[in-house]
Amino acid sequence: MDPTKQLPRRLKFGCFEADVGSGELTKQGKRLRLQEQPFRLLAMLLERPGELVAREEVRQRLWPHAVVDFDHGVNKAISKIRDALGDSAENPRFVETVARHGYRFLADVAAVPHVTAVPEVVAAADVAVVPDEEPQPAAARKVTETGLDDAGDLRTGSSVAVDRMSRLRPAAVWMACSAALAVVLLSSWLLFRWPHALVPIHSLAVLPLVNLSGDAAQEYFADGMTDELITQLGQIKALRVISRTSVMTYKKAHKALADIARELDVQAVVEGSVLRVGDQVRITAQLIRVPADEHLWAHSYEGNFRETLALQSEVAQAIAGQVLTTLSREEKDAFANAKTVNPQAYEAYLKGRYFWNKRDGPSLKKAIEYFQRAIAADPGYAEAYSGLADAYATAGHWVYGVLSPHEAFPRAETAATHALLLNPTLGEAHTSLAWVLAQYSWDWKGAEREFRRAIELDPGYATAHHWYAYYLVTMGRGDESIAELKTAENLDPLSLIIITDVAELLYVAHRYDDAVRQAQKALDLDGNFAMAHDQMGQVLVQQRKFDAAIAEFQRAIELSGHSPAFDADLAHAYALSGRTSEAQKIASELEQQPSQNGTVDVSIALIYLGLGKAAEAMNWLDQAYDARFNPVILVRPEFDPLRSDPRFKELMRRLRLDSTTIAHGRG
Repeated sequence: MDPTKQLPRRLKFGCFEADVGSGELTKQGKRLRLQEQPFRLLAMLLERPGELVAREEVRQRLWPHAVVDFDHGVNKAISKIRDALGDSAENPRFVETVARHGYRFLADVAAVPHVTAVPEVVAAADVAVVPDEEPQPAAARKVTETGLDDAGDLRTGSSVAVDRMSRLRPAAVWMACSAALAVVLLSSWLLFRWPHALVPIHSLAVLPLVNLSGDAAQEYFADGMTDELITQLGQIKALRVISRTSVMTYKKAHKALADIARELDVQAVVEGSVLRVGDQVRITAQLIRVPADEHLWAHSYEGNFRETLALQSEVAQAIAGQVLTTLSREEKDAFANAKTVNPQAYEAYLKGRYFWNKRDGPSLKKAIEYFQRAIAADPGYAEAYSGLADAYATAGHWVYGVLSPHEAFPRAETAATHALLLNPTLGEAHTSLAWVLAQYSWDWKGAEREFRRAIELDPGYATAHHWYAYYLVTMGRGDESIAELKTAENLDPLSLIIITDVAELLYVAHRYDDAVRQAQKALDLDGNFAMAHDQMGQVLVQQRKFDAAIAEFQRAIELSGHSPAFDADLAHAYALSGRTSEAQKIASELEQQPSQNGTVDVSIALIYLGLGKAAEAMNWLDQAYDARFNPVILVRPEFDPLRSDPRFKELMRRLRLDSTTIAHGRG
């Protein structure tokens, strides 16, 4: 028996429908080309979703007389089915090959209910129908049952309805015909356009793409593809795309999609795989609405390694279309202008980003090296200059201390500026330049201009919102800074540093209870995150809970090792709690470190503030100025005792800051 005769007329799976009566396959109402034999095989699989259909059974039902060519025929039919569905043999979503045994259909299959339009219309019109005396032709009966003919022709359906009511009173006929046409049109729209009537998706997460190469050394490539897809989708203003830091926590984690979506607060997820063999690349991706686990779209893209960026743009643009997002002209241009890159430069760039994301001293040095290699291979590669700017700026940050500020930030500024000369629309380069202008050059107007332009170009880039928040708090715009950092947290909800920095800005605003809860949020995610312990300690000091604060600072030092910032926070707590000799000992140890280090100088000033020695604290702040320290530290409550000091006001003037404005950074 033909398997199609055992099934309901229309079957839905994912965003596809199969009309097993007419042999028609559609995707969101659009007909797809699939030959008769592949369609019959698909129908056979749809008959038993989730079950293994043996090859021998396929042979007997579909190729009963073709013994010699069966293997070629069935393999070709499966290939055509996968092509039509955008499926992948390596990472199947619909058709799974069970080696040497057969095939299994993986997705859920549901029958599409029939629409019995005409009888309901007649009843609704409250008209007495005279029974037909002669039997209807088969074709007419099918139209009567469904309201549509095999091709979905609305005119045929309505004309049959008119013929059946030809013996009714004229007014009733007119009413019934109008109602019949309206219901048929509505039913047809619901039947064929339902996928498009879904609520638009405004938030999604791109889960780490799976490396199918079998080579662990290729992980950087899979991670790089994930990063690039996040970056491209993040440029769509109407779409909230979760940042890399948060999604990477799910790498190789066997967790239900509904749970991931709930934790990240998204409506959909993108998952897929990357396979690179020599110079050939295949990217497979699928879009799934959660928590319904509804597969909306899937496709595979293949090309030369040189064309990888163009392939990513195709994937991103296809996803944008599926989430029903309307792209602006600028966003369409960004997708359309994807270019080919020098393979050696692109590979070095991906490795640079891979190591930069590790955020530790040795990895930052490797990142700088790889970005330099990328530039050497392709001097016109703007993204490589932007990556180099990020690597230098991060290496010069007080947390890492790989390079001194005098060495790191001028190089970062040069690299960012060159990136923008090559590509003025590169949002991440505007962010890098803004960070340098704020942290090192103290060009506040220029920094804000660059931050705003970065966010305009790439609203989904969490780092831009994160760093802009610190600019705002330095300007004394406390409420705006918290709101901006909350935006970054919304884009990167599992980023420990962003969660902790929200606690810091709440602490700066003197909202100590809120700051404690926020710091605890980070510690609940990772109890070994040193910076969260340090931030918790700072808040506890302001609450005069010195023993608890000291324990938090000691834990931060235990987890991460000694740093000027952590040591100074501990010494400051010692001083305020009366343990002055221990505080002075730490100050003396820091004073022995190399001079012209702004981070060390500010740390020593903080200790002397705790000891009640304002004059000595100001001496160290003046020295920090010469070393180009980051002025954002001055918004912390610990510096409140200095705000009326004339020397402090003069320091603010030299920093091009208003001492009264920065004092109100608390919001």
